[in-house]
Amino acid sequence: MLTLPDFTEKKIVVVANFGDDPNDLKIKNSNICLYKFGEFKNEITPHLVLCIFIIGSTTLTTNLIEKTKKLGISIFLLNRSLKLIGYINSKAEGNYKIRTIQYNLSKSASLELSKNLVYNKVLNQLSIVGQKNKASDFKKQIFKTKSEKTLLGIEGNISSLYFKEVFKNLNWYRRAPQTKEDIPNLLLDIGYTFLFNYVDSLLNLFGFDTYKGFYHKLFFQRKSLSCDLMELMRPLIDKQLVKSFNLGQINKKDFKFKNGSFTIKNGNQKKYVDIWLRVLMKHRDLIYSYVLGFYRHLLYPEKYKFPMFKV
Repeated sequence: MLTLPDFTEKKIVVVANFGDDPNDLKIKNSNICLYKFGEFKNEITPHLVLCIFIIGSTTLTTNLIEKTKKLGISIFLLNRSLKLIGYINSKAEGNYKIRTIQYNLSKSASLELSKNLVYNKVLNQLSIVGQKNKASDFKKQIFKTKSEKTLLGIEGNISSLYFKEVFKNLNWYRRAPQTKEDIPNLLLDIGYTFLFNYVDSLLNLFGFDTYKGFYHKLFFQRKSLSCDLMELMRPLIDKQLVKSFNLGQINKKDFKFKNGSFTIKNGNQKKYVDIWLRVLMKHRDLIYSYVLGFYRHLLYPEKYKFPMFKV
């Protein structure tokens, strides 16, 4: 398991290619090396890499895959529209203890974990919109809840009000995941995807079964635990979206509308990748510390409290 000092030295590597000719990523002289048309472009020692985001056409060698799995490096594959199409995860699969705890959580224990998660998310949402004075009222609603269905309703109602407030200057209509019906929803999908994959890579490093959540339930091919923990971190993406609009970093001319949805025009993807990667890099230690705190809490709940994540 990585300690925080070790983790701080790790890097998120992005290999982006928005052309038709593929990059080549391979191991040479024990380093991860990038080639284009057979010409060497860059390299990094794999011991400094936490995870790799590969965007666009890139070939990977079996030696590279073997090396990254051995060192616990997750690889995420995205297309040129920044949609996740696959992943090669490195997992601490031998950590049977944490997985046993996950699968043996009682319904009541799962509900208590969910209450803490939702309350933390609500605190972060209130912090973003400058309404932390309302926290005590929402806290009472959340912690007196007797069912997960009621908790989901409370969270949904609060989030609906939150989105209207935080994006009120962006001509906001509604949150519509994956529909890409407007530019804010498209960019939120991209930002949440990067955040989700980053959280997922950390959970795998600790040996969690990321398909077994406690708030999001088991569902075919859904990484419910990764969905759980990224919930309270979503305001990081929301805050940056508003900031980027206010700073003029988002230009409507960078996008096109076709068949009822928006996409980023070719040549502009890197600009928006950089926005979200800067968010991850700025908060990488905070996110890691939260996952570590969650891991410790599940193992030793009498010693470690459920962690709090502050935006």
